Amino acid sequence: QLVESGGGVVQAGGSLRLSCAASGRFGRTISNNGLGWFRQAPGAEREFVASISWRGQMTNYADSVKGRFTITRDNVKNTVYLQMNNLKPEDTAVYYCAVARGSGTASRLDSYASWGQGTQVTVSS
Repeated sequence: QLVESGGGVVQAGGSLRLSCAASGRFGRTISNNGLGWFRQAPGAEREFVASISWRGQMTNYADSVKGRFTITRDNVKNTVYLQMNNLKPEDTAVYYCAVARGSGTASRLDSYASWGQGTQVTVSS
């Protein structure tokens, strides 16, 4: 099971840190997998935000968040994080974490096999 937390309401220019923890037997299986964050705004398709390889040595970001968001992981805690700085109103969405089928930094939705339930991020102007 993947459980996201850390969402909320923040003013433009503010920061939030999202966490996604893998629990139970599932937690023991994700350390060899890439992990990713996606988001979905109302009326829009789910889109890629960031991903990180299994050891954390490689990362990949959507152009819209480069320089503002940072993805990290802690394989001991079976947790992936998304630090979001300088937030903009267009960052408002439900954010989902996901476990990739492979070990790299995939950006396609169909590269991911398991998804969390999502956490809402709202950025006010």
